[in-house]
Amino acid sequence: MTIEKFQDVRLVLDDRVATGTLSIEDDTIVAVDIVDNVTDEPLEGDYLLPGLVELHTDHLEGHYAPRPGVRWNAVASIQAHDAQVAGSGITTVFDALRVGMDEDARITAKDMRVLADAIAEARAAGRLRADHFIHLRCEVSSEDVVNGFALFRDEPLLRIASLMDHTPGQRQFVSLDKYKEYYQGKTGMSDAEFEAFVAHRMGLADKYSPQNRQKIAEECRRHGVILASHDDATTDHVDEALEHDVQIAEFPTTIEAARASHEAGLKVLMGAPNLVRGGSHSGNVSAQALAENGVLDVLSSDYIPFSLLHAAFLLTERVDAIHLPEAVGMVSKTPAEAAGLDDRGVLQAGKRADFVQATYDPVSGVPVVRGVWREGRRVA
Repeated sequence: MTIEKFQDVRLVLDDRVATGTLSIEDDTIVAVDIVDNVTDEPLEGDYLLPGLVELHTDHLEGHYAPRPGVRWNAVASIQAHDAQVAGSGITTVFDALRVGMDEDARITAKDMRVLADAIAEARAAGRLRADHFIHLRCEVSSEDVVNGFALFRDEPLLRIASLMDHTPGQRQFVSLDKYKEYYQGKTGMSDAEFEAFVAHRMGLADKYSPQNRQKIAEECRRHGVILASHDDATTDHVDEALEHDVQIAEFPTTIEAARASHEAGLKVLMGAPNLVRGGSHSGNVSAQALAENGVLDVLSSDYIPFSLLHAAFLLTERVDAIHLPEAVGMVSKTPAEAAGLDDRGVLQAGKRADFVQATYDPVSGVPVVRGVWREGRRVA
């Protein structure tokens, strides 16, 4: 077969930026030939970097349920989401589908099953630009979360599950004042209605969270699904996660929890929108603060696909100790390793030919995606 070469390009490798040639044959990188290391050049111009790996995005739901009561064609929804994902430089994506619904949820576990089936159908038919897997977001304070999980028990695309608990007064919403601002603004509840709502949610958590957390952790161990904690705020939360064999710590809300997770060997994941915006929308610790403290491992686009590439470049400008190879590693190599995908995430001979051509403009601070290749085929 013909070897295709990308010559005289700036390659973002796992340990340096270098000028050289990337050679691919079919779906595989066969050679990386370095001409010169790049050291003091300004952060601007064109780069070739590994395809981005996204571990947690619920962006798909907005395409499938764009308005209350509306359900879009599931395959068309997947394709619309996929086009935006690939156009943002993401070549591997874990679509985060939720199970465990509350009374104000606009979507059901059966809807999630419909989407999972549509992902599998579109994937098999070659309709998708990125490589799609499933991440199951499990709201453990919900009565029906275990039944929802059961719908996915034998799903081959399920690789990651996260244990979530959005009960007010803890984890993401430690500050009830912040939760009140968020939830009353969203629903228009009166103060009395809000107080009753909070008491109800806390009661559900007391009743269901411990047993559901245990049951889902057991199911994940049984089926080889990688487990993630979610919104850990204390060292007790981290200890609980370790008891359940958690491997990824998603969105810790304090430096204390992030440091404990990192030191225990968990991969600490934060939202790229948090970094781009300069802080958490919930008033919790910033992704930048974790990076400055050396306890940030992975970035996730969460709800804005393009934020992943954007955040990688911004990180190098905002944190002196982090250079482009380290920042790009947080959106490619490290998430791939955390998901057990050792065939991608780095520009290296023998790895999948997943890569992105991107230009960075330091004046605007916003990169531009010029081209995206997945397994050697241009997809954006």
